[in-house]
Amino acid sequence: MTANEDQEMELEALRSIYEGDECFREISPVSFQFRIGDHEDSKAFLLDISWPETYPETSPQISLDAFFNNRISPITKQMIISKLEEQVEANLGTAMMYTLFDWAKENQESLMENHQPVVTAVTLTSTNDNTGNVGPAKKKERKEQLTKAQKRKMTSRTDNKGELPRGWDWVDVVKHLSKTGGKEED
Repeated sequence: MTANEDQEMELEALRSIYEGDECFREISPVSFQFRIGDHEDSKAFLLDISWPETYPETSPQISLDAFFNNRISPITKQMIISKLEEQVEANLGTAMMYTLFDWAKENQESLMENHQPVVTAVTLTSTNDNTGNVGPAKKKERKEQLTKAQKRKMTSRTDNKGELPRGWDWVDVVKHLSKTGGKEED
């Protein structure tokens, strides 16, 4: 069998195995992504694997350069790639994509045991802060963003103080009067 026939058979097998699996993504017929772990998991990572023309006789290219992996330190990335390359060497000459994905999934904890999330955010400090203590950052509450149409509608209903005019909700006024009985006539 030629390398291209092997690739076609493995591609067909991968498509049937991972059909509907949100962790697997086929970028092209020779390039794939597989997410190890859940989106919210801090130890999750995304494997990018590409086949050269002579795959499976030669090893595939493994990368962790996806944006999803930005929080993983370069040392941890290199360790994951070296462990995966050991698996590649053990399976060279055979279809190995499923084996690599499954091995990475089973060994996620050991691959990420030394993982310390990389913080890429810039922290700004106030020049008026004389105490020197940096406490936990407080999140600012975000106001609900309104569209222009919603803002126009709101301003057309309110007076100059931003309050609704008296009696604007007649349903509540009628409901109130029906409960209180209103003014009795003589």
